Amino acid sequence: MFAAVIPAKNEEKSILAVLTTVLRLPVSYIIIVLNGCTDRTLELARSIPDTRIHILYFSDPLGIDIPRAIGALYARHLGVKGALFVDGDMSGDISQNLVSLLTAVQFGIDVALTNCYPYITHRQKLANLVLKFRAKLNRELDLFKSLGLSTPTHGPHALSEHALQLLPLEAIAIPPLTLYWAKKKGLLIRVATSISHETLHSPRKHRQHARLIAETIIGDCLMGLTLSQDKPVTRSLGKHELLGYHPERRFDLLQQWEHSLTSPDMFYEQHVIIPGSFHPVFGHSNS
Repeated sequence: MFAAVIPAKNEEKSILAVLTTVLRLPVSYIIIVLNGCTDRTLELARSIPDTRIHILYFSDPLGIDIPRAIGALYARHLGVKGALFVDGDMSGDISQNLVSLLTAVQFGIDVALTNCYPYITHRQKLANLVLKFRAKLNRELDLFKSLGLSTPTHGPHALSEHALQLLPLEAIAIPPLTLYWAKKKGLLIRVATSISHETLHSPRKHRQHARLIAETIIGDCLMGLTLSQDKPVTRSLGKHELLGYHPERRFDLLQQWEHSLTSPDMFYEQHVIIPGSFHPVFGHSNS
């Protein structure tokens, strides 16, 4: 019994294509985490009457990567054997790649990754800088020979039930820390498939967004590097603190969500919508 987790923020142009791909997969649950959407993403997701679809609706923006951790917690709560993570803008035909990730977990891999940079020889300067820090972290963790530049930051990936149970929340909400904690916990990490970035069909973002994403990823890698070197955790490089979108990550809402899944006094159902069922629907993010 597997789940697919789909974080989505204002993905009305791609969400149906992503769901068309994921609905073909051998998964018992499709968990869509709607993250402060202001467009028709919720309406379109609810239009598909498949009770495998569980929509987790948060009216407040959760920040980058927090929806992934929200979905992972819910998948763990449902008792799945593994979870597949696919962003709501990955509208390319990647169904066979997703099957490969699920198969890897089914056969004992705890963290199954995608190589999104096969056969690329020329990259933009900003991309090269990001990849430099991804490589540095993977080398520090003694994972570069097996993973290369692969990371949960980029591309679909999957976690086993064991990983869902052992990884701290922060490790899922800050993707490079997934690698640090997975290595620390002795989990099996492998690249299970390769997809070129163009095949994902993720839309191109504006220059400012690209810069902030780069700062976010580099800062995340710096956190992983300092952890692996037993140093105080930092996002600083020299005199520069690389924050990017990190301050927008709503760890407080993530903690509230975790508490609501375990406390009989709080009702996580207020966030959950199951199309085609009579499940109660509310839609507030302040439990």
